[in-house]
Amino acid sequence: MRILLKLVIALLVLVGLVAAAFYQIYFKTGQYVHEGELASPPSQSLPDANWVDLFDGKTLTGWVPKLVGSPAGEDAHNTFRVQDGTITVAYDDYPQWGGEFGHLFYHLPFTRYALQLEYRFMGEQIAEGAAMAWAWRNSGVMIHSQAPDSMTLTQDFPVSLEVQLLGAHPDEHRPTANLCTPGTHVELRGKRHTQHCMLSTSPSFVGDDWITLEVEVRGDELVRHFINGELVFEYSKPHLDTWMGPGKQLAADGSEEAITGGYIALQSESHPVQFRSIRVTPLN
Repeated sequence: MRILLKLVIALLVLVGLVAAAFYQIYFKTGQYVHEGELASPPSQSLPDANWVDLFDGKTLTGWVPKLVGSPAGEDAHNTFRVQDGTITVAYDDYPQWGGEFGHLFYHLPFTRYALQLEYRFMGEQIAEGAAMAWAWRNSGVMIHSQAPDSMTLTQDFPVSLEVQLLGAHPDEHRPTANLCTPGTHVELRGKRHTQHCMLSTSPSFVGDDWITLEVEVRGDELVRHFINGELVFEYSKPHLDTWMGPGKQLAADGSEEAITGGYIALQSESHPVQFRSIRVTPLN
């Protein structure tokens, strides 16, 4: 009986250790702290002639939807649409929310580039209840993403780096242009970072105003997030998370291979959001 009790206790301890490790790697949220001088966004030094529009303001030409439960290219509920010169993420054609997280991918991959766009939240979240409260005024721009047709039918989020976009309640600290890492890890100041999300140094934004996001992407060497022209996050060496999940499935030989490029995608996460003035420019 004592031996059995000891085995049970040992098993509980092991489960606790695994749960603690899992929490640290995938659920704990930290706060980014910048060190050194603040860089300026590429748009301040590059000529406008070098920028290429990814969205023509009239159609979704060049963009591919991928939603949970549907193959790439299908969007049965018209989640992503063009409205008033914007790419609008809307849910008024949904009879109810069933967890259909989605992403709208630009059809070409990029490696070294600057991405600039404007976004704003609006309206009411379709998902109700405390379980989805985290997704209130929550969206994102995925960079270095896997291709839409490489995702499984039920996969929630592509393996990518998510520039997480958040809105805030009055008097709430809820910054935007954070970093989340579905299926990936990065390095911060030369040290491996495994937490799933980390908050940026941006201010919190209340209301429906347009906000300018710029992302500087230099392969696997450096990534920077800028909000309204101010640097709010910086990291390097993105690589696949091969411990579990889709990152592990993408790794050809089980190695934590570097991610040097990929697709850009706009996210639908149950709250209406609009995007406009979406453009990129190559970087050396």
